[in-house]
This record gives sequence, structure tokens and C-alpha cells, in this order.
Amino acid sequence: MSGQKTVESIWREGLCCDVDMGDFSITDDEPTSVGGTNLGPAPTSLLLASVASCFNVAIAYCAGKQRVKLNGLSVSVTGKYDGPRFKSITIESRLDSDPSKIKPIVQAARRVCYVTNTLESKLEINVLSNGNTISRS
Repeated sequence: MSGQKTVESIWREGLCCDVDMGDFSITDDEPTSVGGTNLGPAPTSLLLASVASCFNVAIAYCAGKQRVKLNGLSVSVTGKYDGPRFKSITIESRLDSDPSKIKPIVQAARRVCYVTNTLESKLEINVLSNGNTISRS
């Protein structure tokens, strides 16, 4: 897949934002314990949710490509904090399927998951403000 995708976050007040993703929108906020109003998930929770949902979809996709029937599937993602970032992310999948087919499906999913592939890459991040470059990585 090529091209680009853009989402926009619009500040409401305090630490709360509305994120417009085209056909969908969500509110994100910080918990009250850190000064937010807890009106939505924290951005770090959304990052982990992106990993979980993308890996879940990747497993379902790979199972379909390998013609393996899934009777159930869930993915849990845990991030371990190290200061202002995660130092590690652990992905645990639970597949209800033929046990001999699980490892090849999950290995294939690891190769096709966009979010984990992005996080594992040397990602270029450019920060602009009012159309001016602030920093580039």
C-alpha cells in the first residue's frame, strides 16, 4: 500500500482532544490523576490499541490466507513505561484453532502487521508548526 493517511486532533480544553479520522472520531484525554478529565482513553492507550487491533486483523488475514478456521481470537498488548516512552511492548494472542497451525499464522501476522512494522522501523518524524519545520529526525 502506498500513499498517505492523515488524522487531525483538535484541542477541546485541558488535556482533552477530539481526533478526526475521516468517517470516525474519538475523544482522547488523560486520567484525572495527571490533570485530565478522563473523557476518553489516553494517547498511550490508543497506541497500544492500535498495536492490538492491527495484530488481531493481521492474524485473521493470515489465517484466511492459510485457509485455517479460527473459532476465536483475541490479542492483548502491554506496554512497559520507561520515563516518557514505552521501553517494551508485549503482544499476546489467543487463537482458538488447530494448535499445529497457530505458530505459522502468528509468524506470518508479524510480517504483515503495519503498526508493529512501523514501530520496529527507523521511523522519520517531522514536526511542523504553522507550516514551518520545527524538527526532523
